[in-house]
Parts: sequence; structure tokens; C-alpha cells
Amino acid sequence: MTAAVTLNSLAPELVGRRVSVQVPATSANLGPGFDTLGLALALYDELVVEVLPAPGVDIHVEGVGAGEVPTDESHLVVRSIAHVLAHYGYALPGLRLEARNSIPHGRGLGSSGAAIVSGVMAAKGILEGVVEISDNDALALATELEGHPDNVAPALFGGLTIAWTTPEGPQHKKLMVHRGVSPVVFVPEHVMSTALARSLQPESVPHEDAVFNVSRSALLVAALIQSPELLLAATEDKLHQNYRAAAMPETNALIVALRAAGYPAVVSGAGPSILVLASDPGQRLGAADLVASVSETPWQALHLAVDFKGSVNASA
Repeated sequence: MTAAVTLNSLAPELVGRRVSVQVPATSANLGPGFDTLGLALALYDELVVEVLPAPGVDIHVEGVGAGEVPTDESHLVVRSIAHVLAHYGYALPGLRLEARNSIPHGRGLGSSGAAIVSGVMAAKGILEGVVEISDNDALALATELEGHPDNVAPALFGGLTIAWTTPEGPQHKKLMVHRGVSPVVFVPEHVMSTALARSLQPESVPHEDAVFNVSRSALLVAALIQSPELLLAATEDKLHQNYRAAAMPETNALIVALRAAGYPAVVSGAGPSILVLASDPGQRLGAADLVASVSETPWQALHLAVDFKGSVNASA
């Protein structure tokens, strides 16, 4: 039986500390790069956290999730802060959270990863001067909560990230994206459960499909950083999107139509949103026109830049 661990209270001088955090949306997988590739997008959740003298949490949410997400200690940001503090031996103090959310929930744009990273970065700010949390530490702590690093890595560091795991923990490499790459995300009104999407994956895939995806993943990195004209071929996938298609028929139909017209369209994360990695701003306008003309239900087109900063942390 594991002995209970006694956590220390924060030093009195940390009471009243305020930290602001800004975290970008992310799109993982990018077609063939399942659980490996992620891209940060210029759509942000913002958070201000204040350490209170008395226990308890006071949570205010504006924008996405207002009136829907929990406003007690089960809130994902609070759980993330508590996880980081406990890792360094500290109990959760009283907290006031002011969240302004723009990232859609349950649409494949990394909302849970953004909440986790928000909590990790808030805890880092709270502990500044007491505990120094490195980039590798932040990635490891966020991955422990998220389960895989493909969303939290770009949320933390920005740009295009390649993430992998080792016995020493998750690792990442950040790459700068070619300036011609012009993402557009099509967001439907309906949601998709990440757990359901993952449950549709087979435990094994044919050897030729694995080889196919290895080649396309390598090509995709080259296309994103150097040769955007190769994006249509580079975003082909045989590992996950076909298996999930039946659960997202509208998403699948639009991706088929977009790709048939020459647009590099993929499922964003676990879906149901669609990411088009256009090679120039004009191409993404064409993709938006096509979606508007063929879709039977509303899809919001988000014309987003690639975010190169990642999460930003400052004293509030």
C-alpha cells in the first residue's frame, strides 16, 4: 500500500501572485503524422490566475465553454495546476481563475491540450523563483495529463512540432513553417469525442499502410518547411482517417470533395473539424468557397496564421 504524501503549503510571499497565460490552438496528426506531428494556430485561450489567501477556487469563464465547463476543482486548468504543484511537493492553494476562451471544444483543435498547458504554465508562473520548470519538464508534465505529446508540444512551443517518447520521457523538435503555408480550419456545429475517435483505431495495420504513412510523414515535414506545392501528396493517410470516417460522415464527405479539387484537406486532430493546409492565401479562399457550395450544414471557416510563439507566460 502506497503511503500518503503530505504536501506543503506555498510560501506566504506567493499569496497574491498573479500570472497571465496565452495558449494557442493546435491541430494534430496533419494527415499522416498520427500522434507525432502537430501545428500551432493563431487562435488563443487566455487565462489569468491569482493565488488567494484562503482555500477554494473562484472561476470565471468567458467565451467558449461559459456556463458549460465546471467551475470547481474539477476544472481541467485547476487539475493541471494541482498536478504540477503536487509534483513539486505543494498543495493546491486558493485560486482565482479568469478564463477567456476562443478555442472550440470537442472539435479537434486541441482545447483540452490548451487547458492543460494553461495550467502547467500558470503553475510555472506561480512557482517562479521557487522552482524552475524547464521546457522538458513542462512537456513531461503536460503529457502525463494529456496522454500523448502531439497537441501539448505545439501548444507549448509553437510552430510545427515533431513529438516522440523515450524512456526518459517525451521529446520534441520545433520547426518553422514555410511562409506560403496558409491554414484554414472548417469547424462544424457538432462535436466529436477524442476517446470515441481513438476507439475506432485498429490495434494493427497492414505493413504496406505503415510504409505508406512513413513516406508521407517524411514528405509532409519537407512540404511544410520547404515545399508547400507538395502538400496535397504529403497529406495522404492510411493509418487513422479512413477508420474514423463512418463516425464523421460529413467531415469525410467534405475532405473527399476538397481533395478531389486539389486542396490538402485532413481531419484536424480527432475531428470533426477539417484542416486545409493551403499553399497560399488564394487557395484557402477557394477551399472556403467550395465548402460553402457543397456542405449541407453550417461550417465556420477560420483563416488562421501559424503561431510561432507557443504559450506565453507573464506576471499579470
